[in-house]
Amino acid sequence: MLLRLRLLAMSFGSGALLLLVLCLGAQNLNERHKLNLGFAKSAPLPSGFLIGISIVIGVISGGSTTALLIQPPHED
Repeated sequence: MLLRLRLLAMSFGSGALLLLVLCLGAQNLNERHKLNLGFAKSAPLPSGFLIGISIVIGVISGGSTTALLIQPPHED
């Protein structure tokens, strides 16, 4: 149980740190794109920010999935 909690904390912590660095780095980007969501369009965002958000979501979801699927060690 403690291992799962540590993995979850590390994945959320690293995702938050990546998001902070991404937000700081994306402030000076000039080229901005809108996402077509089917029923609406998003606000104009830099393309590097959109790619970075997908990486952050992947880090968090991968770490969470690992933490939930890990098997506890067997003690004999």
